[in-house]
Amino acid sequence: MAALGPLSRTARLGCNLCRKHRLVFNRNLQRRGIASCIDPSYGLSEEQKEFQKVAFDFAANEMAPHMAEWDQKEIFPVETMRKAAQLGFGGIYVQPEVGGSGLSRLDTSIIFEALSTGCVSTTAYISIHNMCAWMIDTFGNNEQRERFCPDLCSMEKFASYCLTEPGSGSDAASLLTSARLKGDHYILNGSKAFISGGGDTDVYVVMCRTGGKGPKGISCLVVEKGTPGLSFGKKEKKVGWNSQPTRAVIFEDCAVPVTNRLGAEGQGFNIAMKGLNGGRINIASCSLGAAHASVLLARDHLLVRKQFGETLANNQFLQFKLAEMATKLVASRLLVREAATALQQSRADAVSLCSMAKLFVTDECFNICNQALQMHGGYGYLKDYAVQQFVRDIRVHQILEGRCIFSFLCSRSQFDLSAYVFNLLPQEPTR
Repeated sequence: MAALGPLSRTARLGCNLCRKHRLVFNRNLQRRGIASCIDPSYGLSEEQKEFQKVAFDFAANEMAPHMAEWDQKEIFPVETMRKAAQLGFGGIYVQPEVGGSGLSRLDTSIIFEALSTGCVSTTAYISIHNMCAWMIDTFGNNEQRERFCPDLCSMEKFASYCLTEPGSGSDAASLLTSARLKGDHYILNGSKAFISGGGDTDVYVVMCRTGGKGPKGISCLVVEKGTPGLSFGKKEKKVGWNSQPTRAVIFEDCAVPVTNRLGAEGQGFNIAMKGLNGGRINIASCSLGAAHASVLLARDHLLVRKQFGETLANNQFLQFKLAEMATKLVASRLLVREAATALQQSRADAVSLCSMAKLFVTDECFNICNQALQMHGGYGYLKDYAVQQFVRDIRVHQILEGRCIFSFLCSRSQFDLSAYVFNLLPQEPTR
């Protein structure tokens, strides 16, 4: 398939979606000036605004009305995600020749931010799925790409990323899951913890040890559901992210064909880290969507809630707080988009910017959502109000995808971020 041009790419992302439906969070856009000053479309190209509008419309019409039910009943919304895939959201930055949309990292961030206004938990899973599809597209051979990517991009099949283990979280290079070569198969033994989609998904991108200690002994295998020796732990009960199941993934003499290895032996840690560079931007983008929605929910509540004879919107302290929230949201968005651009351009500062964005934005956006809940008072603690779910769903963003900025990037296998930052500082002249 030829690369998609601007018009056909826009069409692929579903711009024929009925335009009369407007995002619920954009009602009364100019009210009190808050919505206009945090407008996420500022600075975007016309094509990007189209992608964004499609995502906002989908979030408002297909996700937001079901967000609370998916959370309370722990529903994995397969059919809704397949509808999202019909708009091109199943493989946003996967190449078009294997079914992807072929968009940039910045386009991807814009889309995930918009989708998260409808349901953070579901969007976060879609982002992980996209990361897995990209890893296969980027590091797989043509046979692997053609075998796995089309079904992943259409979301006929779903993917999970398997790096974390019970004894290795931030210290990913110490993972113990082993893959012993026997003939034309690897015999896989070990377990992975906290796997999004575990048990309900079809494809598992697994980091395992095929060599000695350290990152150079790690390889990457694609394990398909139904492979003998593959099993799953109990479904975890979580504070948030309840529309996606989380389970341990267990391998007991699980025979995986050598043809399912991505890249060469020993390349797995590098593949995992490159996947996480984009994953950090994706998760930060999901946090942006939650924060954007929460600012507008707080604004609307302040405009209708009365205390001491007048609306809370007339309280100067709360006006200042809302202004601070808006400021932090815009600053966070700028950092994420700069990191996405740097990654797309393979700039030297891309890895550090991705980590900075993850570190800063997930903290600031959680604080924004938490402050929005506080502004709701007791109502914010009720499940009838969406703000509490945004708080619960994005709390985990501060933990996953490499919470500690130094844990991955200051390892000998990558580079010393502290030295990188130190080199940016003015130096005293040598005497």
